[in-house]
Amino acid sequence: MQQIVTSQVQIETGWRTVLEREFTSPYFAEIKKILQEERKAGQIIYPAGPQIFNAFNLTPFNSVKVVILGQDPYHGAGQAHGLSFSVPDGIKPPPSLINIFKELELEYHYPIPTHGNLEYWAKQGVLLLNALLTVRANQPASHHHLGWQYFTNAVISKLSEQKNNIIFLLWGKFAQEKIPLIDSTKHHILVAAHPSPFSANNGFFGCNHFIRCNEILTSLNLTPIDWRIDPNE
Repeated sequence: MQQIVTSQVQIETGWRTVLEREFTSPYFAEIKKILQEERKAGQIIYPAGPQIFNAFNLTPFNSVKVVILGQDPYHGAGQAHGLSFSVPDGIKPPPSLINIFKELELEYHYPIPTHGNLEYWAKQGVLLLNALLTVRANQPASHHHLGWQYFTNAVISKLSEQKNNIIFLLWGKFAQEKIPLIDSTKHHILVAAHPSPFSANNGFFGCNHFIRCNEILTSLNLTPIDWRIDPNE
């Protein structure tokens, strides 16, 4: 049986400490209850249970340097693995991710990658956070009212409160609605259109966010992000 969210969430220690209040809240108990009920009713839920908190396990709280905020997981079979915009090895990159790669090609002249797994970014301190952490198969935004936004809003707020000089890449109106959660006096907020084919030509292409992000990190004497997808390519 597919694991959904167990009573003991498997999440990196730093995040567990910071988010302990969320894990013990009534809304989080309700999320777990609904997910278990949907699964028992035969609903397929993405990503698989052990991958729901993948972003947090690959990017520990103390390692976060950059946040890229997505909306909800991909709803197609095999696509979602707990990282915003990313897909596992062997899965065709979706259109928005292809446009991210095109922007990287513009900025750094990287060739378009053959896969869309962004784990290498996550391991360098890029938190690939979706605002909603689950979705029903083939039903986009189907868990919009589940309560995940209480949790991910708390994630953004905790990062804003407890850390300094995080770079938030906010693409599209949905992501930019989170700006009030971020203290702009101690963090860096870069906004652009969403990389979706419907909007990429209206302000995503040419935004230079990847270069600008590394310029900020370098000015802070922090290691810049290697934005290649595979360091061996």
